[in-house]
Amino acid sequence: MAGFGKAMACREHVRIRLGTRFMSSSSSSWWQSVEPAPKDPILGVTEAFLADPSPDKVNVGVGAYRDDNGKPVVLQSVREAERRIAGNLNMEYLPMGGSMKMVEETLKLAYGEQSEFIKDKRIAAVQSLSGTGACRLFADFQKRFRPDSQIYIPDPTWANHHNIWRDAQVPQRTYHYYHPESKGLDFSALMDDIKNAPNGSFFLLHACAHNPTGVDPSEEQWREISHQFKVKGHFAFFDMAYQGFASGDPDRDAKSIRIFLQDGHHIGISQSYAKNMGLYGQRVGCLSVLCEDEKQAVTVKSQLQQLARPMYSNPPVHGALVVSTILGDPELKKLWLKEVKVMADRIIGMRTMLRENLEKLGSPLSWKHITDQIGMFCYSGMTPEQVDRLTKEFHIYMTRNGRISMAGINTSNVGYLANAINEVTKSS
Repeated sequence: MAGFGKAMACREHVRIRLGTRFMSSSSSSWWQSVEPAPKDPILGVTEAFLADPSPDKVNVGVGAYRDDNGKPVVLQSVREAERRIAGNLNMEYLPMGGSMKMVEETLKLAYGEQSEFIKDKRIAAVQSLSGTGACRLFADFQKRFRPDSQIYIPDPTWANHHNIWRDAQVPQRTYHYYHPESKGLDFSALMDDIKNAPNGSFFLLHACAHNPTGVDPSEEQWREISHQFKVKGHFAFFDMAYQGFASGDPDRDAKSIRIFLQDGHHIGISQSYAKNMGLYGQRVGCLSVLCEDEKQAVTVKSQLQQLARPMYSNPPVHGALVVSTILGDPELKKLWLKEVKVMADRIIGMRTMLRENLEKLGSPLSWKHITDQIGMFCYSGMTPEQVDRLTKEFHIYMTRNGRISMAGINTSNVGYLANAINEVTKSS
């Protein structure tokens, strides 16, 4: 029996060793097929900028506001809201739909202070993880309840739009938007694409300060777009990442949305406080869908919450408290509106200075589009090769599509930037 036990123990030892070897071999191959992800074109610019030791380096790729000293800004209204919040509130979970107070105030910004849709409770709305989260939540909602639909996205657009609808497995088409020769809106081609799309198509629209081009339709053009959407029965989903940041006036920047509402459209809206309150890292935003009536709004909201549950369960509390504190207090809101205008005006001023500097250098090119465009970004018209020269010869960093973040320009570097742009474009 002793020999039998010894043999069994030996066999067990071999089995464990073989099992361990098998597990080790098996587990080592689990991720062998994983390839490195391509670098994000925008975040990659910042990485290269940070690694450059040159004292002359300039980063006009970052999509975040900077003051005239090139420093990040925390608004006074935000600091005061944080002071009031500190030590006074607990950090319990928010409901799946987020802070109702924040959502209510956010809807007023988009739909209007006295909106009948808010009063009639026709809007299904939830707090989201900034604008990106709102877009992703809507994309999943579209896929679940309109599984045979597709989304029309402007060409060009913010690169992450494509990622969002791709990962939600919604087929994508593009529609004409930017006209390279005029560096403005290709309105006739845009209207043709709207007319030629199948009836009842979903379209992604930038409410204001189009990213990356800075080119927006005029009020009259928005009215024509809205009319054609009505004729075709299309659904408009507005991404409004820059309300107040474009013109300095939140109501003016929401004009496209108000036109669609006046024309009787049922729309969806993504809102973000990253830019207009500087709450980039707080990830606070809102997704809303205008419905037929209160009953439908309750139903749609329940489904939006159901989608959010397995994604992130419920949204973070701090940013929502900051927003609701600012917008819920008349004096703080007044201060915030003043600060938004200061930021927008600085961007507009930098547009003027860059254009003037280029024209003083005797550039043979027209730079009128710099001041015609609006918002954080200027679509310069420079080629990828010219952008590469800016980086290699002048240590100026931007995305290769020629998009300039106007927030990265200040009175200290605008002359250097203009000289460099003139140098790489003068032979064009």
